[in-house]
Amino acid sequence: MTRTSADSLLLGQMSRGCQLCVRGAKLVLFVTGLCKRGCFYCPLSEKRRGKDRVYANERPVKSNRDVFEEGKLIDALGTGITGGNPSIRFKRTLHYIRLLKQKFGKNHHIHMYCCSKPSSKQLRELKKAGLDEIRFHTWSVEPVKAALKASLRTGVEIPAIPGEFKRVKKLLKELDSAGCDFVNMNEFEFSDTNLAAMKARGFKTKSDVSMGVKGSEEMAIKLMRWAARNTHLNIHYCPSSLKDRAQLRNRLKRRAKNVAKPYEEITDEGLLIKGVIYGLPKSKLATVRNLLIFKYRAPSKFVSIDKGKNRIELPSHVAEKLAKLEPALNFALVEEYPTYDRLETTFIPI
Repeated sequence: MTRTSADSLLLGQMSRGCQLCVRGAKLVLFVTGLCKRGCFYCPLSEKRRGKDRVYANERPVKSNRDVFEEGKLIDALGTGITGGNPSIRFKRTLHYIRLLKQKFGKNHHIHMYCCSKPSSKQLRELKKAGLDEIRFHTWSVEPVKAALKASLRTGVEIPAIPGEFKRVKKLLKELDSAGCDFVNMNEFEFSDTNLAAMKARGFKTKSDVSMGVKGSEEMAIKLMRWAARNTHLNIHYCPSSLKDRAQLRNRLKRRAKNVAKPYEEITDEGLLIKGVIYGLPKSKLATVRNLLIFKYRAPSKFVSIDKGKNRIELPSHVAEKLAKLEPALNFALVEEYPTYDRLETTFIPI
């Protein structure tokens, strides 16, 4: 068992899908929020849970073009198809697998999550469409056997729930006997939507700065040590910190370098920093912009109007200088995500 550069734990080999995911090179294609399982620990947000909508990363999908655009903006080397339960919208899932392979080529790696047992026919269709990996959220070996029979690379992905050692050990034995390609154990964690259900069952956070559940990582390590002695399984333990420190951070960096405007700086975390002039009537935005360009001989590409947020944008260091020279205008420093929704994390008036 080894600790990876992303601070996860690995026994054997990491699946190709996980390798690309850690690099931030996977497009996250959310094909539906529908699911019949009703797991008490489901972390899905209220915005998506139970909603039959499609998202490519943070972008709502209205056409195939939205999927292609988002894939290009992160230089995607693959796609993870998730939900909800993608198999509930099976035809839609097949459509996107075929589409992605046609657009990005046969080497574009596609993995899919599944919370139910597809039929033999469906598994063959997934294989024919070009699916590279299927990952079951399951406590049964039966769907794994069926997928392996269809010649699909097959894995199981489950949370490392404290107190479930015997149950998981039994599952690992069965998966090993079936020839399962890999097992992913995720750190059990709290979210806004599962908080009440988790607390009601006695689970606690491992620290004041983590949403990870106390005892989850310890149980995963115990299971991996057992598996190292008793199975031939490839097992990856993915801590909650990996999603933020590696997966999300790397994806943000890939997108930032493609979407950053000339006046935006990219931080080490992949966020964007810039200066803004705010509080102006919409009718005066163009006038003030042109005045600043003329008065300070600023290149026009470094002074832009954001109509959606009703403000003028410019380099942060320029905003700091102009704040002293133009006291009648309101300046601020802004930090935001390079994502489709441009989520703003910091707004500091200067």
